[in-house]
Amino acid sequence: MICLGLALAAQIYQQNLPVQQREPLHDPVSQLIASHRTLASRQGPLGYLPALLDALHINPDSQALVFSKTSFQSQKISPRNPRAIYFNDNVAVGYVPGGEVMELASLEPTQGVVFYTLDSRANFTRRDVCLKCHQGPATQGVPGIFIGSVFPNALGAPSRSAAIVTDHRTRFADRWGGWFVDAAHGEQPDRANRVASDPAEPESLDTRVAKAFDRTAYLSATSDIVALMTFEHQTQIVNLLTRLNWEARMPETPAAQLESDLDSAAAYLLFRNEAPLKEPVAGVSSFSRTFPLRGPLREYDLRTRLFRYPLSYMIFSPAFEALPEELRARLCRRVSARVSREVREIVIAARPEWKGYFK
Repeated sequence: MICLGLALAAQIYQQNLPVQQREPLHDPVSQLIASHRTLASRQGPLGYLPALLDALHINPDSQALVFSKTSFQSQKISPRNPRAIYFNDNVAVGYVPGGEVMELASLEPTQGVVFYTLDSRANFTRRDVCLKCHQGPATQGVPGIFIGSVFPNALGAPSRSAAIVTDHRTRFADRWGGWFVDAAHGEQPDRANRVASDPAEPESLDTRVAKAFDRTAYLSATSDIVALMTFEHQTQIVNLLTRLNWEARMPETPAAQLESDLDSAAAYLLFRNEAPLKEPVAGVSSFSRTFPLRGPLREYDLRTRLFRYPLSYMIFSPAFEALPEELRARLCRRVSARVSREVREIVIAARPEWKGYFK
């Protein structure tokens, strides 16, 4: 992980809330609120969930299930009642059967992730308190989201001392502690689907837990490995791009700091240091088929690496597009120098105005 200098981190932290409070928000949830769209509620535990996902253009096949108590609704979460996560490029929804609210993390392209809840009466509430966990070293010092891997006990309570943040650079053996993962991935070990049953050894995942929850309380019973790996990759590049956007608006940002963070963002976009797949991976939902239909650079490999092309689809994201033009050009040039002609042609076909950067 890349850490902010202490002075810069403190400055960003102090500026975050005033910035988000005084500048207009253009994140998907604020736009949904402004549209006054009525969400139709279903009877039963799903409530507004299907209508909310539809309104935010989130495909339900992105569902991943986490059973560690790592949410403010932790009392409701356990291996017998996991939290479901759904996402697209700009917003993620967390849903716990029996929970009081649904959780939303919505990307404002220039300011970072904004947090909301949706209650049983279809009321949205801004939740700045979420920044206590979602702004710090795990998110590059800006408001963001991250995937954690923990050592949970039989009830889902994590051993906090061993929690880590994961992304495409994390080796399989360290990923997904506290998550259910459905997949065929050969003999590659990971931390998923297991708990530490012995209190004397809280970091020894010795017991495999079955999915003993009420499957009718979810949109599906699956927790797709390809969706989870995609979400892992996406979270940290959004944080890196948000950080660059903040630094660009701070005239006192040291030039060396900005250069370093441009290099970090370029390296991440190029999947540098990606943990290789030692055996092929296969998801269990339709996600690996539907996700590539959303745009360029989304084709999967899933044999030796996550994606076919070594350049992230997030180069076409609102977070990337929101970078100041000069900064975006510098980042494009860094990336262009390290990709193949085929990849450059894909980018130019999607963004002809970037032709000068991807020669």
